Amino acid sequence: MTQKKISLHTSFSKRQKQHRTVNRDKGWGKGLTEKAVFTRKMLYPTFWSAWLAVFTLYISVKLIPYPLLMKLGKSLGKIMARVIKGRRYIVDCNLKLAFPQMTDKERAELAEKIFENSGMAVFETGMAWFWSDKKILKYTIIDDEELERARAIAASDARILVLTCHFVTLELMARMYALTIKPGVGVYRPSDHPVWEYAQVKGRLKSNLALVDRADPRTMIRALMKSLPIWYAPDQDYGRKVSIFVPFFAVEKAATVTGVHDLSKIKNTLVQPSWTIRVKDGYRLYVSAPLDNFPTDDEVADTARCNKVIENMIKIAPEQYLWLHRRFKTVPDGEPSRYPEIK
Repeated sequence: MTQKKISLHTSFSKRQKQHRTVNRDKGWGKGLTEKAVFTRKMLYPTFWSAWLAVFTLYISVKLIPYPLLMKLGKSLGKIMARVIKGRRYIVDCNLKLAFPQMTDKERAELAEKIFENSGMAVFETGMAWFWSDKKILKYTIIDDEELERARAIAASDARILVLTCHFVTLELMARMYALTIKPGVGVYRPSDHPVWEYAQVKGRLKSNLALVDRADPRTMIRALMKSLPIWYAPDQDYGRKVSIFVPFFAVEKAATVTGVHDLSKIKNTLVQPSWTIRVKDGYRLYVSAPLDNFPTDDEVADTARCNKVIENMIKIAPEQYLWLHRRFKTVPDGEPSRYPEIK
């Protein structure tokens, strides 16, 4: 008997039909997104549930004390682990691929923590979007030496490519960097759902200048040329056309975009690793020194080096990394799927 495969989400055409309108343009050089777009169509009944979700998140992070928010997030994550079976399967596959040295018990315990952190991330996203600057800064922890160095680089008007990755606290990281060092431009994936797109753009521009589509390198280059910091996370699998195969954790051939190597070739561009880890008293914002001798003429070596930098970030708190996406989806020709039960 053939086992039924797991379906993660509906097709784009079906979602487009459901949403009736799509706030998404395609093509290079479409420009920066500098404000959230609202249309009257977004008040149609089909969107009421989305507005209710956004409002509920807003009220929650505004009224519920932070310690209780985190407890609620953990509980939500435990529910997610049991309800979203496709994502649980992906997490299990990712951990087997990335950490083959772990025992099954160790991976199972890590998977539980990953879902707890993913539930907490729901509220942390709301915090990043709706908290005041004062409250964000209250929970921001940064080393004085790192802060002084980062501010000096920002004041020099250097072209800064902020190398980061998809921790569950990524939304907070961008806000904290903007408030403590310098506002900049976030690279993001526009949503085809107009309410979610409005909410994420509105929230992400609370302390930053603009957003740019991840598929629009031309506009990223223009932003860098204006000495605007760019937050760039190259740790997801964007497919064969824009990727090369380099090691990532125990996977020797992980499809990885070459964007950091390509963008850093712009004159006077510095690649500055930065990320945020949730700690006992708040959020530790790390801002490392820019990578030395980067870029080189070897895009493979440079891309592998960036993956190693990201690995070292993740090793600090692997449970806070977003293992729910198919990081190892694209495989070399002739190799079997790494997620065989996914459609």
